[in-house]
Amino acid sequence: LDGVFLLDEGKMILHQNKKQIQFSSLLKLAVRNIPEFETKYLVYKDLRNRGHAITQVDDTTNISFRKITQKNEKTSSCVIAAYSERDILDIDMTQQLIQHYTKRNNALWFALVDEEGDLTYYDLSTVNLTGDILEQKYPKGTAVMLQNRLIVFDKKLSGQLLQKEFFGKPFGEILQLSFVEGLYLLERNVLEIQTTDGKTLSEEKCIHLMQKFQPDIVQRLMVFKDLKQKGLLVKTGFKFGAHFRAYSKQPEATHAEYLIHVINKGFTSIWAEISRAVRLAHSVNKEFIFACIDESTIDYIRVGRLRP
Repeated sequence: LDGVFLLDEGKMILHQNKKQIQFSSLLKLAVRNIPEFETKYLVYKDLRNRGHAITQVDDTTNISFRKITQKNEKTSSCVIAAYSERDILDIDMTQQLIQHYTKRNNALWFALVDEEGDLTYYDLSTVNLTGDILEQKYPKGTAVMLQNRLIVFDKKLSGQLLQKEFFGKPFGEILQLSFVEGLYLLERNVLEIQTTDGKTLSEEKCIHLMQKFQPDIVQRLMVFKDLKQKGLLVKTGFKFGAHFRAYSKQPEATHAEYLIHVINKGFTSIWAEISRAVRLAHSVNKEFIFACIDESTIDYIRVGRLRP
């Protein structure tokens, strides 16, 4: 990398057996012999031209470079993984990288090279989401399950649910709830859920019926409950291309700070989808968060754009 870079920048002349080697020849040689050379080189060249002191990492951890500090060349402040836009994000591998390097107080950057050679950088880290919204008490009521939502006809209960914890959305003089809100309130013993003909449904039956329209309702409920326990207000994130948007304070005091997408262990995605999601989150001043479920645990992984 160093040789190709210096030759490319006109800072070195290279000879072999008294014959001068051109940049094109050295580049072709490197591409033939070094896996993913073109991607790594474009990242290396970009960071060096931005003034970063980086060194190549030759190991099997999927890390391409480390950025060294000015005070100590043996100490790195950041590690960088270089990817092509056609590579795949593997959430399990990503979690392993985060856990490994954050223990060493290193930031983790992913550098994405698109097909035109342009660079996009992301920093990835686990994040502890917290808010100051306490769970409130309500009188018990009834909700009726329609095909895609639940309806609460009790005006008093509807008003309290909306005012205290921002549950639902007015539907005329009544309140409509999402499936996940309804299940959450059912578990808290605030609501009893009925069919349109008045038959009371168990939680198991509710989930069975809801899964026909929302197959991942159990996973969404798990994350919804966890976020509520962390003191956040949680609403649908559909209009922003995510499962949830979350507020740390009442909506009149702040906009939603987070867009949260629920995924399972083993999740993979093309980078174009990640780029779209993060770009949209940043355009509306929100952070994009993966809620990664592994059996009974949830890890929250922040993916943010950065300018090195």
